[in-house]
Amino acid sequence: MKDKSEASMARDGEKAAQGTDEAPETLADKVKQELKEWGATLAVFVPLFMLFSGLVYEQRVIPSESMVPTLQVSDRVAVAKFAYGYDRYSLPFSLGRYLPLPKGRIFARDPKRGDVVVFEHPHAGKVMIKRVIGLPGDQIQMINEQVYINGEPLPSEYVRTVRYVPHGTNWVTTAHEWRETAEDGKSWMTNRQEAGDRGDNTVLFIVPKGYLFMMGDNRDNSLDSRFLSGHCPPVGNVVDRAGCELAVDPKEASVGFVPMDHLMGRADTVLMSFYRCKLMDGEKCPKRVWKGL
Repeated sequence: MKDKSEASMARDGEKAAQGTDEAPETLADKVKQELKEWGATLAVFVPLFMLFSGLVYEQRVIPSESMVPTLQVSDRVAVAKFAYGYDRYSLPFSLGRYLPLPKGRIFARDPKRGDVVVFEHPHAGKVMIKRVIGLPGDQIQMINEQVYINGEPLPSEYVRTVRYVPHGTNWVTTAHEWRETAEDGKSWMTNRQEAGDRGDNTVLFIVPKGYLFMMGDNRDNSLDSRFLSGHCPPVGNVVDRAGCELAVDPKEASVGFVPMDHLMGRADTVLMSFYRCKLMDGEKCPKRVWKGL
């Protein structure tokens, strides 16, 4: 019995020794093994992440105050990539800007008035976020701060006056908040600065087929479809064409009419924000976490 026990212990010791021989013995071996494991993980994760970001949802960070009070600087927004179908600009990291892909959309669906849309600037090659105000065939005009659609004022009502410190400044701005309502009942808040008058009165815009008319909710601090720098020259105080070569620096051009095949998705939810609200007079700041749009 003793001989058998000693033989068994010898075999176990030999196996343990063999197992020790197979394990990494040096720091270099351990680092190499760790890198191989990370490489295998990334080889699976990166394609899945890009597929999810291109087809389902992606996160975008708000860079400016053009959509105040709806969106604030540094808001993290979930963008539904499937909302309007897919085109070259649906690819993550704006890769479609550099790849020789065909124009047009697949599984195309048109936006609704009032949707908050992420899109590729038609002239400047950068990502924008604005609200859809005009659909193909609509006649859009601003008259004394009031939006007119097909000759009728877009229903709006005064909500309140707020005083706040704009992002990156140290002065106080006074703004009047108004609620606008689309024909399907969808409503949203807009900002009209007391000291601002940008885009309050415009020519008549007739939205061409395949295009949209976009506006920022912060009406006096948004370079959007109201401004002629992104449009063909007006004829008889009317702009109804798209696709002209602009006479201004594209970097300074407004978005003009936005082609449908430049849409990247619909902004659905504010996930979170690092924004620190600076409202005056004891006014409470709106919710910035998991806020639907």
